[in-house]
Amino acid sequence: MRSVTLTTLLRAAHRRMVVPAGLAAAVALATFTPAFQTPATSVAAADREITPGKRKDQVVDVYEKVKAGVVNIHSERTITTPGDDPFTRQPVQPQRVNGMGTGIVLDPRGYVLTNFHVVDDVHSLRVRLHDGSGYTARVLTTDKEADLAIIKIDPARPLPTVPFGTSSDLMVGESVIAIGNAYGYEHSITDGRVSFKGRDVTLNKDMGYKGLIQTSAPINPGNSGGPLLNIMGEVVGVNVAIRAGAQNIGFALPADYVIGRAADLIGKRRGGPRHGIVARDTVTRETVESPTRRSLVVDSVEPSSPADAAGVKPGDVIEQIDDITVVTSIDLERGLIDKGAGAKVPLKVTRDKTSVALELSFVGVAARPTLVTAAGDLAWKRLGVKLQPVAADAVAKANPQLHGGLLVTDVAAGSIGAASGIQKGDILVGLHTWETLNLDNVTFVLNHKDFATFQPLKFYLARDGKLRDGWITGSP
Repeated sequence: MRSVTLTTLLRAAHRRMVVPAGLAAAVALATFTPAFQTPATSVAAADREITPGKRKDQVVDVYEKVKAGVVNIHSERTITTPGDDPFTRQPVQPQRVNGMGTGIVLDPRGYVLTNFHVVDDVHSLRVRLHDGSGYTARVLTTDKEADLAIIKIDPARPLPTVPFGTSSDLMVGESVIAIGNAYGYEHSITDGRVSFKGRDVTLNKDMGYKGLIQTSAPINPGNSGGPLLNIMGEVVGVNVAIRAGAQNIGFALPADYVIGRAADLIGKRRGGPRHGIVARDTVTRETVESPTRRSLVVDSVEPSSPADAAGVKPGDVIEQIDDITVVTSIDLERGLIDKGAGAKVPLKVTRDKTSVALELSFVGVAARPTLVTAAGDLAWKRLGVKLQPVAADAVAKANPQLHGGLLVTDVAAGSIGAASGIQKGDILVGLHTWETLNLDNVTFVLNHKDFATFQPLKFYLARDGKLRDGWITGSP
């Protein structure tokens, strides 16, 4: 096999004014001296004037309603000392860095929405619920452009979800509430106002956001992926970034944008046959103070699709799929997330004010074909990844000295590869000290007579134009 030296492209980061709100940070405590030294007046509890309903106000009420649907995320990344040559046998000095973030429960089975930057390049994820129970999490699917990701835990019991409202009618000055894992202080709650709508923010030369909600509710490192809520307890945004050095300037992705992108993420994760429904999320509110009423309306139906065969028509309002009540496109996709070829799924729609029972049948509908060779079978069996060779130009941005690699086309949920942080779309360029230009290269490493001495198995991959590495710590 041919070997090559990979030049590490990571450099010391420049200071940035705007940073993701999910990055790890050191916490220091300081003692402050009051500006005025006038002694404080002591008021006995019995002397305080108490107005009924003022203690348990709207903020308390919202927290009590949604706290169980918000999770705390703790992660671990491995950073290799710059200058190490990953394809020599010289020892490296990897450093493990802890990270933190927040997530919103989308489905009682343990599907959680968070930010992409919270889970990017991590090799371990741990989720802690409000009741203190903890679970190992795995990354299912990501959307870097939207800065969103879906992770999965396997809870001991069904989890409550948090209702989505709308960001379309947010008012500047409106009260909002943020809940998150701020600086690792789990389930911290802050409140403030909507400071601005539609704010464009540049994070760095490679990443920026459009149309964000700016809020004065304090957002801190660790809040990323957590909900921004209105006083009715509806998610109006997903907290994503802060202004470094500023006070009470935070940003959130608008809820209506998040709903569409999260539904796409679930649909991509589900894979298999398409349902054929093209729908739009709609939202109404009777008065300014009324709760949001969301619905999913069918815009069109793909010809010869399961939806077409079931009799779904444009204008139908989807009410229920399987046993899930549908109010957003997220609900439609999560109702099908564990359904594959051959499944028959009950669907209920409202048509001309009449409830109509239908059935989506995937019998005879082929899932996406996959090409797996004998060598590919070994990678799938041992690592839980499906691989496809790509040319050198696919990895040239990461390092022009690379000769090619293996595109990760699928990662099995709960597999060793998934637990090690390998993601769909990555390009595997090396295992241990060898390049991986084809599937036979992977077979060579996994079947090597000295394989036991390779543990933990080092891997190298190209992701988003950058060279990354990690460790496979299981027993493939």
